Amino acid sequence: MNYPANTYPFRQDSTFLYYWGIDLPGFAAIIDLDEDREIIFGDDFDMDDIVWMGPQPTVKELAEKVAVSQTKAFKDLTIYLNKALAAGRKIHFLPPYRPANILKLRKLLGISPDHIKLYASVPFIKAVVAQRSVKAPEEIAEIEKALEITYEIHTQAMKLVKPGLFEYEVAGELQGIALKHNGRLSFPLIFSVHGETLHNVSQLNRMEEGRLVVNDCGGESAERYAGDITRTFPVGKKYTDRQKAIYEIVLNAQMTAIESIRPGIRYRDIHLKAAHVITDGLKDLGLMKGSSVDAVTQGAHALFFPHGLGHMMGLDVHDMEDLGEDYVGYDETIQRSDQFGLAYLRLAKALQPGFVLTVEPGIYFIPQLIQLWKKEGRFYDFINYNKVEEFLDFGGVRIEDDVLVTEDGHRVLGKPIPKKIDEVEALRNA
Repeated sequence: MNYPANTYPFRQDSTFLYYWGIDLPGFAAIIDLDEDREIIFGDDFDMDDIVWMGPQPTVKELAEKVAVSQTKAFKDLTIYLNKALAAGRKIHFLPPYRPANILKLRKLLGISPDHIKLYASVPFIKAVVAQRSVKAPEEIAEIEKALEITYEIHTQAMKLVKPGLFEYEVAGELQGIALKHNGRLSFPLIFSVHGETLHNVSQLNRMEEGRLVVNDCGGESAERYAGDITRTFPVGKKYTDRQKAIYEIVLNAQMTAIESIRPGIRYRDIHLKAAHVITDGLKDLGLMKGSSVDAVTQGAHALFFPHGLGHMMGLDVHDMEDLGEDYVGYDETIQRSDQFGLAYLRLAKALQPGFVLTVEPGIYFIPQLIQLWKKEGRFYDFINYNKVEEFLDFGGVRIEDDVLVTEDGHRVLGKPIPKKIDEVEALRNA
């Protein structure tokens, strides 16, 4: 694998893919507003390449497929930009996140890598976010295709898991489903009995009776649109009574949030509504106490629900966040909170028809966080630490679906994957 001809797996930049439709490395493109033309820059493969790789499309052939008439060699990009700079024209570019592209921009524009993101064009960012946020019918169809793969991955996981297996034994099968469909996972697989670790990508644990498995994953369509679903189910055939109690709270919070989705409502308000459902449920179990309103206002619930309710989704799982999370999830009408938990809310602004977003509340028992808050004496008016410490070995529960905001409400995308307790247990016992 250290042989230089063996390249890393390539995933095209999503904004480049959205506007230019070319899913290959080695390309750049310019929209010249002043001269009303689009140019794709890239190099044709030579015969030595073809000997090893077989016939390859030319740059011109690729450009014609996306209705771009003008192409140039990649080296001409420097010449074109230098002429524009010499004429006093502003070069708009999006914030790069790959080191190779940061270095390319340094060479092209003479900007230090340490400062390159400061020069990214805010008007360009806002224009891209405004356009990519609203999904066209063709894009919704692609997300549905990704969710067909995601359905198969999740239902197969529920069939495969059994006590005594290591997580990686099942995780490998799940990744194989994506490969079987000539695709890939839309993000690194989160599959673990340690669901209290929110983005746990380690799969080295042995799964034992009495534990829960959090499976957070998604397939990617041929056009690179993503699915992102989470299910939590028992390693054994049935949830324990304690697991059922926590699971039902999360499911109730998720269903309440989904039913609240409609154009014009701020997603932050839906997040807080889910937080209230979680707080009320934990009070019923004796884990929390006092005023639910005050607990959520002050952020006491974040001990158990420390992340945001969801995020935008499309060509990226965290759609467009490479352009700046605050440009995607916030606007001039709403600012990010600095409160623990609420600060992690990726999407807070008012919803619009065409948005696709995730709804993924959770309850987690993170031993280190619980012990820290107890030591610091935080929220004793709202948290029953003696009761909470009985759950230090619990893990976590997260339930997630992908939802389209419609003109008059919402639609849950994809074929329903079992999430009610009786549905999950039926599949586990089938």
